[in-house]
Amino acid sequence: MFRKLLKIIIVVACLIGFLYVNNHWLTVSHHTLASPEIPSTFDGYRIVQISDLHDATFGENQQRLVDKIKKEKPNMIVITGDLIDSNRYDLPNSLALIEKIVELTDVYYVIGNHEVATNDVEHIKEELTTRGVRVLSNETLNITRDGMSISLTGIEDPLTGATAAQMIGASNVPNDAFSILLAHRPEDFQTYKNAGIDATFSGHAHGGQFRLPFVGGLVAPGQGYFPTYTAGVHEEGQSTLIVSRGLGNSIIPIRLFNLPEIVVVTLKSSK
Repeated sequence: MFRKLLKIIIVVACLIGFLYVNNHWLTVSHHTLASPEIPSTFDGYRIVQISDLHDATFGENQQRLVDKIKKEKPNMIVITGDLIDSNRYDLPNSLALIEKIVELTDVYYVIGNHEVATNDVEHIKEELTTRGVRVLSNETLNITRDGMSISLTGIEDPLTGATAAQMIGASNVPNDAFSILLAHRPEDFQTYKNAGIDATFSGHAHGGQFRLPFVGGLVAPGQGYFPTYTAGVHEEGQSTLIVSRGLGNSIIPIRLFNLPEIVVVTLKSSK
């Protein structure tokens, strides 16, 4: 009887440990984005992407997450939506991260569907802006380095009522510079491509929530079962989509074989 009970305890402990690791072990994925359109002054420029935090916590005051980001020495940090979770809204928890990473470099942010679902979007934007984050609401900025520029566009989530195409059209994306788009939803990749966007950073899919070897993610919002765009780099023609697996969870509280992810993209001028 004792041995049987001991075996049960060991199995339960291993299961708890396994689930904890799957949902709390931070990983970093590195990608290189090469293009002749990237100015030579941006060669080696490092963009760190975080997405879909969903009010998750990584260490006291998010220190484990901050340390991982700092180690990558980013030139820019981009946040592609769902910083908070509408089901357990805890903005101060996520602002603890913001207050630390704004000290590292410039931080840019676009809203996701969960920000919209809180009906508190303007307050969230205000809190981020006050702390030094550049919130992009269907607009384009020129990012200049040593006299050369790329464009950075951010669009809001379609839950606001406008389509991705409409929001990009209103953003005044130039056609004479390498263009980067921050857009929460990867399933609109064809729209981004058709708009002539060179590189898009997205999240939303949570890596497919559960990932299987040789299969990938199993389910994603907006894409259903066995979705196409859940993680990594996707290329079609001259357009590239970078999808973050995200950091936290929402309706489904468990990630399996899908560790929380920080994405690092290094620009390379291939002129």
